[in-house]
Amino acid sequence: MILALVAVALATTPLVPFASEESMVRLDRATEKIDFFTLANHFESQENGGMCGPTSAVIVLNALRANNPAIEKPTDPTTFPAEYAKNLPPTYQPIFHRYTQNAFFDDKFESVKPRAVFFGTPDAQGNRDGGLQLRQLHGILVANGLASEIHIVDDQAKLEAVRKDLRTNLGHAGDYTIVNYSRQVLGQAGGGHISPLGAYDEKSDSFLVLDVNANEGKTWAWVSAADLVAAMRTKDRVENRGYLLVREGDAAAAKPTR
Repeated sequence: MILALVAVALATTPLVPFASEESMVRLDRATEKIDFFTLANHFESQENGGMCGPTSAVIVLNALRANNPAIEKPTDPTTFPAEYAKNLPPTYQPIFHRYTQNAFFDDKFESVKPRAVFFGTPDAQGNRDGGLQLRQLHGILVANGLASEIHIVDDQAKLEAVRKDLRTNLGHAGDYTIVNYSRQVLGQAGGGHISPLGAYDEKSDSFLVLDVNANEGKTWAWVSAADLVAAMRTKDRVENRGYLLVREGDAAAAKPTR
């Protein structure tokens, strides 16, 4: 109870819901918002309470690769019931080559974290580590061929430097920011959470968090830079939270398009 009260007190500026008049004003005048439109086009909500990391990754992977036929993408057979395939024309393929939350749990995921541990099974030492820590998500993105730059927001991380990093990324096409933060610090119910950033409004000094949990009263929201950094400057299981700056990997980017 005391922790919750302290955490709420840390949020100095109320969140501004995306579907509000103030939000429309901020998005209109935002100078760093080039990422928003591509992310919005590939946005999806998490399918269960532990999927914020995989969902954020899937959104970014599709934003980077959906329109690049030179990069092989997975297919998810669960998206079309196999028993109805006989009803389709022989040449028609109903399953898209696209990243999905289900298909994200492949061998590249397993190379960083066992799927069973992600879903709550104790590891070999008997410890539980459900969901994804930021460094684990970073490792899985790298295993998928992306270039991911991890930034842990500790006591030495300055607001000005973090703000500059995020603004620079949001103002440049072809790379994306994923943030890992504490909901409690923002006055929200819940614990640690992961979502992409969509835009920055200088006048209000706020970032648009594209919250991947559209359930339980959650929404995309504008968060003040100071509050977002404070929410990232919180302890996860082994280290503080932070953010990832993600772009296509050099090897994949070098492939010629067909």
